[in-house]
Amino acid sequence: MPHKTIVFVSLGLLILIIALRRTVRRWMGMNLVLQQHKFKWNEPAASERLKRVSVYTIMEAVVFLAVGLGLIVVTSHAWLPAAAFCLVFLDNMLFLIVGRLKKGFRIGITSKAVIMADRDVQLIYFSGLRKISIHQDSIYFDYINDLQLHFPIDAIDPTNRDAFFDHLHQQIDRDRVFVTTKRS
Repeated sequence: MPHKTIVFVSLGLLILIIALRRTVRRWMGMNLVLQQHKFKWNEPAASERLKRVSVYTIMEAVVFLAVGLGLIVVTSHAWLPAAAFCLVFLDNMLFLIVGRLKKGFRIGITSKAVIMADRDVQLIYFSGLRKISIHQDSIYFDYINDLQLHFPIDAIDPTNRDAFFDHLHQQIDRDRVFVTTKRS
């Protein structure tokens, strides 16, 4: 294969850039929700959600490790992409361990947004919000210009859902936002 060094170095750098972007976003999200004094409401994610986050993160990490090791087995020229995948594996495992130990997988409400940090970070601003509803175990946030964001309601512990919705109602402008939430 001509130019294989350039191809593999480019592929490795691309994987590293994508992984770095995701890593920075996840770690910053966890760091943000751990600053509980900045939130009106902030609680750890539900235990069932934590189990699912752990399983999916471990599965994802194992796949990255297998791909990284597989690349080295196929060709030694792919050392940079293989190293990138192995680094993503290490980052996933470290993120999971730190997140579980520090109780960093949390959901919080500020005066401007709802923030959920677990495997990824979801930031749902109140600006431009038009409707909040619950359908099929998800909380949907509908915005102007047909934007819709959502996150699973099972991320919130059932014992904390009433407090979550109470704090959510306090932060939104009820004259501009239509709310249809059944608390379950």
